[in-house]
Amino acid sequence: MSKKIAAVAMSGGVDSSLTAALLLEQGYDVIGITMLLSEEGRGGALDLAGGELPDSVIDAHRVADKLGIKHYTVDFRKEFQENVIEYFLSEYAKGRTPNPCVMCNPSMKFGLLLDKALELGADYLATGHYAQVEQLENGRYVVKKGLDEHKDQSYALHRLPQKSLAHILLPLGGMTKEHVRELAENMDLPVAHKAESQEICFVPHDDYKAFLRAHRPECLHKGNIVDGTGKVLGRHEGVPLYTIGQRKGLGIAAPEPLYVNRLDTERNEVVVGGNQAVFAKGLLASDANWIAINDVTDGQVLWAKIRYGKREAKATLTKLSEGMLQVDFAEPQRAVTPGQFVVFYDGDVLVGGARIEKAL
Repeated sequence: MSKKIAAVAMSGGVDSSLTAALLLEQGYDVIGITMLLSEEGRGGALDLAGGELPDSVIDAHRVADKLGIKHYTVDFRKEFQENVIEYFLSEYAKGRTPNPCVMCNPSMKFGLLLDKALELGADYLATGHYAQVEQLENGRYVVKKGLDEHKDQSYALHRLPQKSLAHILLPLGGMTKEHVRELAENMDLPVAHKAESQEICFVPHDDYKAFLRAHRPECLHKGNIVDGTGKVLGRHEGVPLYTIGQRKGLGIAAPEPLYVNRLDTERNEVVVGGNQAVFAKGLLASDANWIAINDVTDGQVLWAKIRYGKREAKATLTKLSEGMLQVDFAEPQRAVTPGQFVVFYDGDVLVGGARIEKAL
């Protein structure tokens, strides 16, 4: 019986590097693939035409050499620009806050890259995500939270279809970050001590405002900062440069702290109010994707997470017309942000998620 082949999405970091090493130990034939996604990145612009490669490619190749596996680099810059960067820019231009990782996973990593892996003869695509994929007795695949609750990345996988989940391996789902570092050190992987980045991979120096000014300056128009009654309190530099719940950088002197609670692109206004104004009792969402179920039932109670890193809140779901979903929280939630995603759990099982359209 021939060995199963696992292609590993190697980012040059410790997580994906250990993923490759573990799968080798488990008896898989392993190949590494690194995606070339953008000419801009965490350290600034790259001269790809001049042969300058990102650290991600260089480090991934070093690890592949150490492990004795084949390593491929695939150039997905054009597709990444269309699927992720354009989405990122257009959402901000509409006064919404995007989540590029959520959109990258189904279109790029578990879309185009998975297709490439299968084309190369792989049976599976493996990544260093801290989450778990399991197949139920009825054949359905489900995503579960990673064991390390501080690193759990199941939130970002909620848009994956069943056909992708059937080919995904996530070997780190049952481990803690500390254990991963320890194993990488024991295996003498070249990136065992590489620092982790929380930044958006294509935004230099994690400065999304500078990125917007460089790539979509036409969406930035100065306007008024107003309170809930429409009273002008100050001026803003462009609606997309502000986020729901923001307090700092408003440039307003007021007797109480003021927070951004709404972005109005039609009127070109940033609406602010006291802390209570930032809380919502519910939200409207669209474009739901269900993983653990075929569809939600009216009145179904689940645990909702309104952004990555936020604590879950008990919520009741109601189906509305035209594919819309109403989510009512047991307790009001702070900074419900249009453009972000609300993701639902039942225990440690990721049930599905939807795109936030409006706070209620």
